[in-house]
Amino acid sequence: MIYIVWRFAAKPDRVTEFERHYKSDGTWAQLFRRSPGFRGTTLLRDSATSNRYLLWDCWDSLASFDRFKRDHGPDYAALDKQCEQLTEEEAKLGVFESLT
Repeated sequence: MIYIVWRFAAKPDRVTEFERHYKSDGTWAQLFRRSPGFRGTTLLRDSATSNRYLLWDCWDSLASFDRFKRDHGPDYAALDKQCEQLTEEEAKLGVFESLT
């Protein structure tokens, strides 16, 4: 199991829309559910800074995520482009493996 972890700063006037796309049943998760290797998305909001978030997407393996991107690349790219306008900052923190 792997977790792809991101940090975001949503534009303050776009927080509601950002959360709609990135929450566990949001637009991204709906797209990722096309893959049998997708296990879920968790979105956390910073309690001190209301437009700052951590997000992780859980996948069976990095290969399953890569396969998803290969099979659904145009849809992934289109949604990524659409969501760029919602954030001030987006940083991939890494791909982490579960040790359990």
